[in-house]
Amino acid sequence: FQDPESKGFSVDDQAIVVVRKGQDCFAYINSCPHRGVPLEWIEDQFLDYEKTFIQCAVHGALFSIETGECIAGPCPGEELTAIPCIVDEGMVKVDLKRAT
Repeated sequence: FQDPESKGFSVDDQAIVVVRKGQDCFAYINSCPHRGVPLEWIEDQFLDYEKTFIQCAVHGALFSIETGECIAGPCPGEELTAIPCIVDEGMVKVDLKRAT
């Protein structure tokens, strides 16, 4: 997908979001730490208008793409649950067992 861009996936019945930024990818459980609701407002639309932050559609909280930390909104200092991921030969691989 494009740079930066986001996609939603289901892996082992777990909803996740993957964001590509440059050569890096970042993956998180698709759940806002404030309300426990999915983050996207339309399928695969997880980023704010400028594609700088992950944005919760319910209350507009903004999260750092690189760390998942809430930097604006009702849950400052809280974080999305990160999932280790890598790009291997053009495929995104995630490790749900090591989600933090």
